[in-house]
Amino acid sequence: MDESKVKLKKPGGKRGRKPAKIDLKAKLERSRQSARECRARKKLRYQHLEEQVSERERAICALREELRMYKQWCVAMDQGKFPSEIKALLTGDDQKSQQSSSNKSKSDRLAPLQR
Repeated sequence: MDESKVKLKKPGGKRGRKPAKIDLKAKLERSRQSARECRARKKLRYQHLEEQVSERERAICALREELRMYKQWCVAMDQGKFPSEIKALLTGDDQKSQQSSSNKSKSDRLAPLQR
């Protein structure tokens, strides 16, 4: 074989452009800035998760209280007593109050048209 055609590989030689000399201080500062931003994002993420947990804990407490109320109603009805809240639901008093509030909202909407 012809020696001029054989290419010898240089040790550690990579193809492409030679790496530009990067100022070490600038590289370290970019790394520090990136770390600061990462910590800030992590902190925000944990704050968001903590807010979600507290919201769900409040919802759970409210649902437990509602369940306790329904259990009390059931016990009272088993004893032959009907709580006033159930009577209001059965007689439709709750629906009447809802209708009157919806009528008020209708009159509020119509008031600008009547002027």
